[in-house]
Amino acid sequence: MPGSERVTAILAETIALHERVKQGDLAPVVDAAAVIIEALSQDGRLLTFGNGGSAADSQHVSAELVGRFIRERRSLAAIALTTDTSVLTSLGNDYSFDRVFARQIEGLGRRGDVALGISTSGRSLNVIEAFKTARLLGLRTIALTGGDGGAIGSMVEIHVNVPSTSTPRVQEVHRTLLHVMCELVETAFV
Repeated sequence: MPGSERVTAILAETIALHERVKQGDLAPVVDAAAVIIEALSQDGRLLTFGNGGSAADSQHVSAELVGRFIRERRSLAAIALTTDTSVLTSLGNDYSFDRVFARQIEGLGRRGDVALGISTSGRSLNVIEAFKTARLLGLRTIALTGGDGGAIGSMVEIHVNVPSTSTPRVQEVHRTLLHVMCELVETAFV
């Protein structure tokens, strides 16, 4: 397929998936923003995490809230658990890669904080372990997944699912939904 035709096909796929999500149940997106607003309003924190592109998305969300998304407002407490290479490598070495987020939640999370994990498959073991720890410690839990949501979708309080098995298309919609959440959260603090 020539370049411009492939570009058109890719854009059509992502637009179709965005449209499918738009026509679906958007209550989890609104609920996720509300939970984050509630926690941040009570001096809680948002702890974000994921692997690969989802790690980048978790960092993006934290940056938008600590800095600003669209409007000037106070900085909001958001920490991406994917950014400290010393912590990640020591935990991976001393425990296992499956514990890199759970151990950080154990040390940084407090009852009422929010754990927001992103997994396009819904099956990432380190995200599953993080949510187990978060629930034990009384954190609110939000997951963004793809496919059928996997084990992660059934273990969290709020599940935002993008019903596709195409990792790049799921990630594209995740970014849009995360931007929507950032805008809803930011509006509450302007």
